[in-house]
Amino acid sequence: MKLYYLLPLILLTNGTAIAQSEKKIDHQSILWTRYYNQLLLSEKWSLHSEFDNRLFLKPVQENLYVIRIQGRYKINAHLETGAGFAYFSVDTQIPEINPDFNTPEYRGQQDLTWKETFGKFGINQRFQLEERFIHNANKEILLPGTIFSWRFRYRFQTEYTFWKKEKQLLKAVLSDEIMFNFGKNIIKNTFDQNRIYAAIHYGLNSNVAFELGYLNSFQRRSNGIDYFNRDIIRFSIFHKIKISKKI
Repeated sequence: MKLYYLLPLILLTNGTAIAQSEKKIDHQSILWTRYYNQLLLSEKWSLHSEFDNRLFLKPVQENLYVIRIQGRYKINAHLETGAGFAYFSVDTQIPEINPDFNTPEYRGQQDLTWKETFGKFGINQRFQLEERFIHNANKEILLPGTIFSWRFRYRFQTEYTFWKKEKQLLKAVLSDEIMFNFGKNIIKNTFDQNRIYAAIHYGLNSNVAFELGYLNSFQRRSNGIDYFNRDIIRFSIFHKIKISKKI
């Protein structure tokens, strides 16, 4: 069996073993809503932007919002790459505790994504590197400076198309993503989190699509001892805008 088929099993099995070794777990319910825009500049180049809001449900409390932008280049029919920037504004990670300020995070990101299609089935693997600058803060105020760390993300995703008619389609999406932190400021939480996601994706036409899914995020907290186990409902709107008529 080829290495790129074995890699998802090796990484995800390792992440599950790490997560199950601890028992201090905080369960949370969250709603994620996002708008994802793809500005198609040419057959090779595109500009992607994303607006994402995350809201705790029990109790109802803002978690954070995200703004992302990235340029993407299609290398060939199976391989593409991208680089961009993200801004996070974190209200709180624990809904029962709500500080009077938001904590900013500035994040660079680069990825390499491989795609393959086998009839109605599709496979998607993404290798992503992030540079994270999190603003210093205590329980009361923001403090000067930022803390820097790296994060590596690997996502293995499969898709199955139930039907496709003219410009409409309906497909199922299933993915698992594992993340690792590293850098001189990372001491106790090298394993960051594992995300399992299942969704139904409906393409209204060639430019607009909707996706509704469930995501489970099992994340180690910065103290290296406690965990978040998050049940997340995610609703997404995808919007493509073609600049060139030749695309």
